[in-house]
Amino acid sequence: MPPTAVGLVGAGRIGTMHAAHLSLLAPDGVELIVADIDSARSQQVAGQLGARAAPSVDALFDMPLDGLVIAVGTAHHAPLIVRAAHAAIPVLCEKPLAESTAASEQVLRVIEETGAAVQVGHQRRLDAGYVQAKRAYENGDLGWLHTIRAITADMRPPPVEFIAGSGGLFRDCSVHDFDALQWLTGQQIVEVCARGSNNGDPAIGEVGDVDSATALITLDDGTLGSVSATRYNGAGHDVRLELHGSAGTVHVGLDASYSGVSAEPGFVFPADIPHRTFHERFAEAYRAEIRAFVQLARGEGPNPCPAAEAVDASRVADAAQLSLETGRAERVRR
Repeated sequence: MPPTAVGLVGAGRIGTMHAAHLSLLAPDGVELIVADIDSARSQQVAGQLGARAAPSVDALFDMPLDGLVIAVGTAHHAPLIVRAAHAAIPVLCEKPLAESTAASEQVLRVIEETGAAVQVGHQRRLDAGYVQAKRAYENGDLGWLHTIRAITADMRPPPVEFIAGSGGLFRDCSVHDFDALQWLTGQQIVEVCARGSNNGDPAIGEVGDVDSATALITLDDGTLGSVSATRYNGAGHDVRLELHGSAGTVHVGLDASYSGVSAEPGFVFPADIPHRTFHERFAEAYRAEIRAFVQLARGEGPNPCPAAEAVDASRVADAAQLSLETGRAERVRR
């Protein structure tokens, strides 16, 4: 059987991580080809991993590819996805599909018209804890849900220059929670009421964002939940989910590397070093995401995160950002 040729566009932080995970699949017949606008950078990353380097992105598309991983800036996602869709190349793209939901919907139409296989990088769907929580909910172990709590807390904020172009805290961070909740429950979030604050670097407020925010969400069956995010969780990187039901409760992310400590006398928890970045927190989920994509590209497995579902999570994030601005509860527009 010939090798599965997977091209990767973008040799930055995320791209290098994906490249490393793809290189681990070489014994399983995966051939990695790296391309970047900086050809020296792509050659360096490829050389370190024993992979091939394409001299340019155009040259990469001239090669016979079985799959394409897109790990460049958001502004470049849409044209690369469209180009791959028309070439019938399966794609794994970091979220979002485009710079706005409206633009993402245009890309989605191309995906649907061409029948392209496009997997979006919501890696929490591949995280063992989230998968187990979904299984518990679907099996009825929790009964009916009465409360949902989700949190995404970065240890330190990214550069203000990044925040200025991120679309806002809900679109940058909480969109992962919105996607995970809709995927896990099989329901849609129909309304959002959000509040935010700025107690950290004033520059974050000056570029129009908040450093901490919480959204009250309502699912289509009336179940309530809270989705919180912050750039300033100094204790460590903290991503958790709590599902409280009439028959049981399950916690995701409450492991030995949880960033909090117990205030109860005589109770020592956690027992390990807290995660510092999302790379550490979701290391195995990212590896599983790449394995799932290779299976999708080979026609041997399902799409763990179809583009349409990722776009719908972006619609929820839009409603949260709008609520933050208006101070009102906002319906999710679909």
